Parts: sequence; structure tokens; C-alpha cells
Amino acid sequence: MNDGSTLPDVKGGLVGGYYDAGDNIKFHFPLAFSMTMLSWSVVEYSEKYKAMGEYDHVRELIKWGTDYLLLTFNSSAPTINKLYSQVGTAKINGSTPDDHYCWNRPEDMAYPRPVQQASSAPDLGGEMAAALAAASIVFRDNPAYSKKLVRGAATVYKFARDSGKRTPYSRANPNIEYYYNSTGYWDEYLWSASWMYYATGNNSYISFATDPRLPKNAKAFFGILDFSVFSWDNKLPGATLLLSRLRMFLNPGYPYEESLMGYHNVTSMNMCMYFPKFNSFNFTKGGLAQFNHGKGQALQYAVANSFLAALYADYMESVNVPGWYCGPNFMTVDDLRSFAKSQLNYILGDNPMKMSYVVGYGKKYPKRLHHRGASTPKNGIKYSCTGGNKWRDAKGSDAHVLTGAMVGGPDKNDKFKDARISYAQNEPTLVGNAGLVAALVAITQSGRGSGVGAVDKNTMFSAVPPMFPNAPPPPGTWKP
Repeated sequence: MNDGSTLPDVKGGLVGGYYDAGDNIKFHFPLAFSMTMLSWSVVEYSEKYKAMGEYDHVRELIKWGTDYLLLTFNSSAPTINKLYSQVGTAKINGSTPDDHYCWNRPEDMAYPRPVQQASSAPDLGGEMAAALAAASIVFRDNPAYSKKLVRGAATVYKFARDSGKRTPYSRANPNIEYYYNSTGYWDEYLWSASWMYYATGNNSYISFATDPRLPKNAKAFFGILDFSVFSWDNKLPGATLLLSRLRMFLNPGYPYEESLMGYHNVTSMNMCMYFPKFNSFNFTKGGLAQFNHGKGQALQYAVANSFLAALYADYMESVNVPGWYCGPNFMTVDDLRSFAKSQLNYILGDNPMKMSYVVGYGKKYPKRLHHRGASTPKNGIKYSCTGGNKWRDAKGSDAHVLTGAMVGGPDKNDKFKDARISYAQNEPTLVGNAGLVAALVAITQSGRGSGVGAVDKNTMFSAVPPMFPNAPPPPGTWKP
């Protein structure tokens, strides 16, 4: 409640937002991406959320995040020269009280929580612009708030695009680099420009997104394997799918067609890489995709890319396209949905461990999370910084069941250790859960429309001006 209280330019401080994972740090880069993901899922699947009684709930969650993001820079100004990138720190193998050295639930924190500031943030600024722009579409029924989000998005987008501020937000900052280092910013440029266009209808954004120099700088057409994996650090697959949406549903033609066709082809090739038969990525014997090459937190990558797969299937179905070619192999929309379902079913218990990796779901799920709030009981005792370690090291189940939290997941051999010390496997993350929600709502049949498909084709385009209403639709099937 005292976060950022000493900052002279933020009235009331930086109170709000979300903790990142099992610690108490607020990392704004993955936080913003999580809000973009949730907003995208609502824009596409609002009827499904309504059918499940979760529409108001998910909008409340998004607004909690975007209200906070608006505090992290001067969102009422047309131009800014800095933003706040993180609250709380954790030194590697540190010996002084901070968010990792101490094991305290948030209510008991008594150590310093310094705020990180960035005077250059092409990546973080771009992601924040995307988050605010996407949320502005979600809240179109609240014109005042939607306009506030668009104004903030335009301001932080301008900051991100400043040619004199192109140093990644995390560079040379040890408080960030080890945890959420950004490997580039051209993907955020493409991603944020796409969302800004959908939010505003301003042609300058789509002109930038389709400028042939942008995909070249972003290496979008280079066929780099890891660039096909959607994640908090790589937005290219999400951006190319967003732009494929424009081509598939509106087909604006010249002068955008050449770049849009390139993005569409890349999206098709990315989808090909999801299938084990094409040997792009390893899969565990139990069937879990190893999009991060066997490293920790495998599930957050599986859900983010399952969301894209299910969404692309719905896009194709909405324009009466049965599938696409992966080389000589014709793949169907059902193949894509089957891939997404296989990953979600694995997470929910159809795996060699017969373990649900979503806490509280099923008969067997993780009970010793790497999570300070879940493990520490509410027993009237305020534990000191290291006094809480007794709960970190306890062998028993968590004092509180963190219902709905998806943990990091098993290793490359389908093995899972339900131990609190195992943060790579047993720590839930904000990004992981945002991806899980998006993937589940995309694949569920609850509230699914009939006829033209499940996605809401119109909401995304409500700000987009009419572009070539008589242009012919793109071909029914295409080869990448």
C-alpha cells in the first residue's frame, strides 16, 4: 500500500496492479502482456464469457491491471520522457531483505520496495500501448474510460517509438535483466501498431505496421524457429495473426496487401510448427509441446500458443476456409483445435503423472506451491523477513488453496516434483494464467456461436474506417 509513495510525480503512489508470481514483485512488462492477452480474448469471445457468467469478472480483472498501468507514466500528457517499469527488487543470492530473500505474504512485507524507472523503453512502452489499446476495445461501452485508455496508449506508444530512446528497458539493469529481460523491441512495434490501429482506426498505424521495413527489422519473415513461439518476450506470432485477421475479414488490398499476405503466410507457417509430425519442436512422450526447449515454466508457452491455434482455426472457419497447407500436407481447422485441446487436456490431467497442473481442479493437483501468500497461514503472527522461511521449507500442503492457479509444469520427461523450492515447476505466474484463460475460452464450446464461427468479427473493427468494400475475399486455401 506504500508502493511508490515517495515518488514526487505520482499522486497516491503506484498502488494496485498484480504481483508477478510466487514473489511480491510487480514486473510491468509481463503484467502489461497479461492484460493484452486477457483483452484480446474478451474482444474475440465476449459471448462465451457472457454464457459462462464471467464477462463482468474478466473485465474487472482487466480494469484492475489497466488502471495500474495508467499510473506508471503521465497518461494525461501528450508526451512523456520516462515510465516506471517495476516495483520491488530481488538480488541474486542476496543477503539483505528484499522480495526474494524474504518469505513473507504481502500483508507482512516490511522491507524496501524500490521503484525502477526507464527513460528508454521501446519494448515495455510498446507492450503497454498494446495493453491499453486492446482494453479500450473491451470497454467501448464505457466511452469515457475507453477514450482515457486510448489517450494513454497513444502517449506511451509515442514514447516507445522515439528514435532517440531505443535502448531496451531492461538493459544494464540487474534488477530486471535476470527475470524479464527483453531481447528486442521490433516485435512490440508491430504488435502495438496493430492494436493501435484496431483501437483508433488511424491509418498511420496500419501504414507503419505494413511498411516493408518493419518486418525486415523484426525478422518476421526470416523463418527463425523461436520467433514462431508466442510469449511475453516475443509478440511476433500474435502480431502476424492480428494482421492476418485484417486480411481475412476486411481484405483492404493495395497498398497493404503485400505485407499482409506476408504476415498471413508467416502465421500459416507458425501453425505448421505446432504439429509433432513436422518435427519443429520436441514433445514429451506424454504430448506436451516443448516450446521453450525443456526449460522451466513450460506450460505458459503451451497455453499462449494454444490460444493462437484455436483462434486461427476460428478465423478460418469464420471465412469458410477449411484449412491450409503445410508443404504438401493439407491441415484442417479441426487439426489446429485438436492440438490446442491436447495441450489443455494435458494440463488438466491427461498426462503421465495423472496430475492436474491447475490448483483446485481434479483429484490430484500441486499442493506445495512456490508462493508466499499460499504457503503462509493467517494465524495472527506477523513473520519476520526470514521467519517466514519455516513455511517455505515446510513439507505440508499450502495453508491456502490458490484455486485456479496454473503452475510452471513438468520437465521434459513429464516428471513433476510437488515441492515449494521448485520454482521452475511449481510457481504460478500472471502470464501463465492469462494465457490459460485465453486458451480455455477459445477452445470451450460454451456460448459458441453458430454459422459463421465463434469469434466476434465486428467489435475489433468498430473503429476501423471502411476500406475497400468491394474487394474480393482472399483465396479459400493458400500455401505458405
